[in-house]
Amino acid sequence: MKIEKYKKIVGLFFLVLAAAKGNTQELKLQYDKPASNWNEALPIGNGRLGAMIFGNPAKEELQLNEETIWAGEPGNNIPKNTYHNIEAIRKLIFESKYKEAQDLANKTFPRQAPSDLNYGMPYQTAGSLWLDFPDHDNFSHYKRDLDIEKAMTSLSYKVNGITYKREFFTSFADDVLIVKLTADKKNSISFSITSTSPQLVSKVKTEGNRLVFEGTSGTNDNKIGKVHYTGQVNCVLKGGTLTSTIDKLVIDKADEVVIQISLATNFKNYSDLSENPFQKSKTILEKVSQKNYKTVYRDHLAAYQKYFNRVRLNIGDSPQSKKTTDVRINEFNTNYDPQLVALYFQFGRYLLISSSQPGGQPANLQGIWNHKLSPSWDSKYTVNINTEMNYWPAEATNLSEMHQPLFSMLKDLAVTGQESAKEMYHARGWNMHHNTDLWRITGVVDGGFYGLWPMGGAWLTQHLWQHYVYTGDTEFLKEYYPVMKGAAQFYLDVLQEEPQKKWLVVSPSISPENTYQSGVGVSAGTTMDNQLVFDVFNNIINASKVLGSDRNFADSAAVALKRLPPMQIGHHSQVQEWLQDWDKPNDKHRHISHLYGLFPSGQLSPFRTPELAEAAKNTLISRGDVSTGWSMGWKVNWWARLLDGNKAYKLIKDQLRPAPTESKGESGGTYPNLFDAHPPFQIDGNFGCTAGITEMLLQSYDGVVHLLPALPDEWIKGNISGLRAQGGFEIGEMKWDKGKIISVTIKSNLGGNLRLRSYSKLKGKGLIAAKGLNPNFFFKIPQIQNSIISEKAKLIGLDNPIAFEYDIVTAKGGCYTFYAE
Repeated sequence: MKIEKYKKIVGLFFLVLAAAKGNTQELKLQYDKPASNWNEALPIGNGRLGAMIFGNPAKEELQLNEETIWAGEPGNNIPKNTYHNIEAIRKLIFESKYKEAQDLANKTFPRQAPSDLNYGMPYQTAGSLWLDFPDHDNFSHYKRDLDIEKAMTSLSYKVNGITYKREFFTSFADDVLIVKLTADKKNSISFSITSTSPQLVSKVKTEGNRLVFEGTSGTNDNKIGKVHYTGQVNCVLKGGTLTSTIDKLVIDKADEVVIQISLATNFKNYSDLSENPFQKSKTILEKVSQKNYKTVYRDHLAAYQKYFNRVRLNIGDSPQSKKTTDVRINEFNTNYDPQLVALYFQFGRYLLISSSQPGGQPANLQGIWNHKLSPSWDSKYTVNINTEMNYWPAEATNLSEMHQPLFSMLKDLAVTGQESAKEMYHARGWNMHHNTDLWRITGVVDGGFYGLWPMGGAWLTQHLWQHYVYTGDTEFLKEYYPVMKGAAQFYLDVLQEEPQKKWLVVSPSISPENTYQSGVGVSAGTTMDNQLVFDVFNNIINASKVLGSDRNFADSAAVALKRLPPMQIGHHSQVQEWLQDWDKPNDKHRHISHLYGLFPSGQLSPFRTPELAEAAKNTLISRGDVSTGWSMGWKVNWWARLLDGNKAYKLIKDQLRPAPTESKGESGGTYPNLFDAHPPFQIDGNFGCTAGITEMLLQSYDGVVHLLPALPDEWIKGNISGLRAQGGFEIGEMKWDKGKIISVTIKSNLGGNLRLRSYSKLKGKGLIAAKGLNPNFFFKIPQIQNSIISEKAKLIGLDNPIAFEYDIVTAKGGCYTFYAE
């Protein structure tokens, strides 16, 4: 017994030592001046609560968010009596009357929401807390940072020879926002606290020595704002006095102050607003008030770091890392700064942990950080790319738990989506279009030009299957199988036989937000739709096999699967976006949806389908590089899948340019606080680049775990630990030098065959040359149909690197180390 205990202690020692060794670089955003605008403020959050901290010595602003403060009230947005028009649109499309079909779509679903419907509610702010410090305007020795290893932002400065310090964090353990104020001279902390809100219905008052602020969310379209929120502020002083006025707390001559801020709403679920926000916020506050600051901080750190510390990345350092973050962004394209890439990668993980916690809401278009009542695109859930992109890093960067809020939302949508499936399409199952919100709407949003895309459920359910193939969690698969089946039922019912090739296609639909004629996008059988339905059917067939049930339904899906259109290569040598060869060579559209099959799906690959991969490359070259932030984030992943690390890195450089000052546009870039710019701010680009960096270092699809598949020349030497692959495999540590792998240790959490692909020959115990298909079910390759290639296409072939593939039979819980020969 003593020997076993000793082994555990030694093992823990080496784990701590390894973590310390891989953590030599500070993961901090640093600045030498206060934020002058919201895109310079620093984000903190615990999934439910969010705050942007500005760091102004004289007048500190804490802009506050709570994940359920949305405009409107419960209710769906399903239009009545549209099925016959949908049928007519289908008929017009199949008669090649595309302009007429688009006109009818626009008439049926107008650009502006009709008086009896809404096009989704906006996510909104609660307002701001203000800390006013008299005579702190003249400060010096200013420093401000966000430490993403501790999920804490802090600042320090001097006034009249006294050094003041502020620390802010949103506790993951106690569910409150904490502010600690200190000074290096006693009796020096004097300030007041109050609150303001842009909400039309809001008020602030004091109750005893607590500040209470409350309000009601806004009214939009025909929906009355019915989310009520209450915030409460408590101060714990060392020295000094605390008094209150009608709407302020006043602290005078304190040595130290800890501010505890609680915020809650009446939201219980998407159809129930019966919580008591005052009592809920009070209960949370009273619970944390029983603990001292040291304990609250310790518990926060433990709750956060159990997620964050799983992954370490080091790709080198340079003198640039000593400069402030805004300067580093400005100079990134002209100065070697690999540590900024590592920081940006980990910042994406930080944002996901901070905006998507189990039991809460999914990260929306801005995560949880929004200072407006009417933010761009309502800051809701846009599911024709953006919401999905938010969760691309979840499994691969070892944040599987952060996926849970998205899964929970899918359960809701599988209920509300039955309304749109039945009413609009006379179909079983459930569906949604390209937007939803807190109320889980599933109807068309933004009219027939942008919104007639019944594929949102098809894409979102891919995350369920991906979670399974990464974790092997059969109980999870069983729980969510009805959600997957409902999506498959919808497509079995709505697929239409197109007249020429007799393929089964979705109609009407669009290729997200793009057109093939001026003002015309509505069509049938778009490439992305075909790819999505292909995955929906494959997933349900495979899930049925795993669970050993529902074979008749799986057989129905298999029959329909064989009748889907194959991918096509058009006369410009491109992957066709539509069923017809309509692609325009000068099209620079931000959406390149028809490359979904390359990433995040794995239907094509350079090794297995080289012609389609070459056509995908041609498509990317034609579309160009610079675009919106999220689009460039997606392109990083595509170029990584095409095994071109230098091109992927070029897109990262394009993204890590200073964002323009304009609030609108499609130029991408990065704000001083590392937020992604569309512009304006959208969080999906951050998550897309984090996923893309992961894909450059490790890929798990195509039947293999591919080590360093797209390493750029500039990442000469490095190491990474903690990334996860399909089949439950986890990188203990992977090292490389001079662009080549040195060693890799892999833990097998599920057991089974591990197939490795590497550009270097490997050696290690039990390693044999791979033969045939990978027998590991989690790496099952989707069998696509042969592509149809235009006679005018000119394919010259891909120059794929030489790769070596190996198999090793692993045991559950085993660790395996391999070295380069």
